[in-house]
Amino acid sequence: MAVPLDAADEPNRSCIQLYHSTAAQTDLSGKRVLEVGCGHGGGASYVTRSFHPASYTGLDLNATGIAFCQKRHKVPGLEFVQGNAENLPFPDESFDAVINIESSNHYPDLPRFLAEVARVLRPGGHFLHADTQPHDGIEAWEAMLANAPMRMLSQREINEQVMRGMEKNTEHWRGVIDRNTPVWLQRFARTLVPVPDTVVYHDLESGILSYRMYHFVKE
Repeated sequence: MAVPLDAADEPNRSCIQLYHSTAAQTDLSGKRVLEVGCGHGGGASYVTRSFHPASYTGLDLNATGIAFCQKRHKVPGLEFVQGNAENLPFPDESFDAVINIESSNHYPDLPRFLAEVARVLRPGGHFLHADTQPHDGIEAWEAMLANAPMRMLSQREINEQVMRGMEKNTEHWRGVIDRNTPVWLQRFARTLVPVPDTVVYHDLESGILSYRMYHFVKE
């Protein structure tokens, strides 16, 4: 994608380009943005610095992770709160856009989450979504998305792009394991990271796993 990055962001290029592609599906400049499932906040920091929303709120169920985000990411307009994706702690029509990346497939009740997204979006607001699903679960996943109280503007599969990112990020992940994992555990740890010759990579390559990106609007 050749997205221009600061030197501090460059080691995380693959993850950042996923966030960039998802966020760039609509204009976020001057908008109120919520990210549900923000993890450790790196994507939230990048989008806030690069897309210039009026405000960006990162929400995650993990209180320890939120405490890390609050300490680590000091960016004007960016805040982090602990909360449940299926019971968002915000008033109706609070946001212009909601972002959700690699998180929803862990939620117990996806339709409940989608209803909450629609509730906190203002009319005309956008839901920007990217996640994985095994092939045998795609039909049910698509049905739940189709029944969401929002209109789908676009969808696409991004397996090829994600695999290319994994390939380019191989040496980074091997270095992380070598530096942080006991020698006796390294062989096992290498099977878990997103690189070639792992189950996840082969599942994406064979189509057993589908990685998709969506853009919805609330009417």
